[in-house]
Amino acid sequence: MNSVIAAVGVMLILSLIRVHVVVALIVGALVGGLLGGLGIHGSLEAFNKGLGGGATVALSYALLGAFAVALAKSGLAHALADRVLKLVGDKSPTTADRGVKWALIGLLLAVAVSSQNILPIHIAFIPLLVPPLLYVLAKLRLDRRLIACVITFGLITPYMFLPVGFGAIFLKEILLANISSAGLDVSDISVTHAMFIPALGMVFGLLVAILISYRKPRDYDLDRIDQGARHSTSFSPWSLLMALVAVAAAFVIQLWLDSMIIGALAGFVIFSVSGVVRWKEADDLFTEGMKMMAMIGFIMIAAAGFAEVMKATGDIKNLVDASAAWIGNSKGVAALLMLLVGLLVTMGIGSSFSTVPIIAAIFVPLGMQLGFSPLAIVSIIGTAGALGDAGSPASDSTLGPTSGLNVDGQHSHIWDTVVPSFLHYNLPLIAFGWFAAMTL
Repeated sequence: MNSVIAAVGVMLILSLIRVHVVVALIVGALVGGLLGGLGIHGSLEAFNKGLGGGATVALSYALLGAFAVALAKSGLAHALADRVLKLVGDKSPTTADRGVKWALIGLLLAVAVSSQNILPIHIAFIPLLVPPLLYVLAKLRLDRRLIACVITFGLITPYMFLPVGFGAIFLKEILLANISSAGLDVSDISVTHAMFIPALGMVFGLLVAILISYRKPRDYDLDRIDQGARHSTSFSPWSLLMALVAVAAAFVIQLWLDSMIIGALAGFVIFSVSGVVRWKEADDLFTEGMKMMAMIGFIMIAAAGFAEVMKATGDIKNLVDASAAWIGNSKGVAALLMLLVGLLVTMGIGSSFSTVPIIAAIFVPLGMQLGFSPLAIVSIIGTAGALGDAGSPASDSTLGPTSGLNVDGQHSHIWDTVVPSFLHYNLPLIAFGWFAAMTL
């Protein structure tokens, strides 16, 4: 058996039976390394080598956690939550204003989409905005699985369709650049045209989640939310002003230096210097914030080690080569297998941005040989790269929503974020991506 298939399979099975994702990644990596011929020492060496690749991301998220706690201390997010709560009032859950529900869903969707282009801060907004809203969401009896699907949609769809912000990196600098280097002329190709039908698959999945799957009310323990996410916070015009200044500074510095670490650190320093966070409390708040994001950081580190083992086995290329051998001359089978290989690779390494360079070198000449149009080839590889980002236990597109929704321990990463996002986005992406390949 191909070691990549075995490793990803073991990792997913262990995750689904509620083994912690970090443990699942380590065990999956060792299984893949052993089957790939690396041996136990070679597998551990490759795993340890890859750990450094996730350290920067982990530190970034830890500092974002500290910044988020400081922002919560300022009262900005709680002021927003209190304003929304007033709109809900003391109504019983059965008579809560449906307009407020839709407004909250629309707000979270708009912020998630904007985090990829207008304000390219990716998942940084989640620990800042979501925890203070959990009490309101529970009062409205909104299913958190729905919120996870809404946020995941906003994190993925913009970069796979809109060529701005992170989308400019994925679509232009990674997708088109790698396809061009593999031998296909993309100078006359509209990448938005190529990715339009797959993007409709994401929209379809979102509508199913909102209108069908999670439309029924779901109850959460309000007392646990009070203790875990809605602790007493006082705020003043000064603290709210400093919060806005800190957010703006963090955003500008992140764009200027291309460093989420320095941006988050600058925001925290502003809170400390302005007195919003008392100097004697700063150390404890910083530690509290880092603890809040510790899990996502360790998962990202372990995922980097897992990915390095998969690359060291050489079986990712073998998997891509084998899929080419299985295809024969059937365009329909070819499109389906290329999409499934992309799904498997991305779910394993947790990054759609890293998947495209791996698959493009083989899939471009294969697509040309089978007679796919240049537009169809771009659509296939772009969709294959995006597949698996939703639904991967190690992807920040699933880890991010969980970090905000599970601060009170009432939201499972695997069963409330990973599985719902996999079902609502990966399955439609396969169907819509295949249709695009056959019609473009």
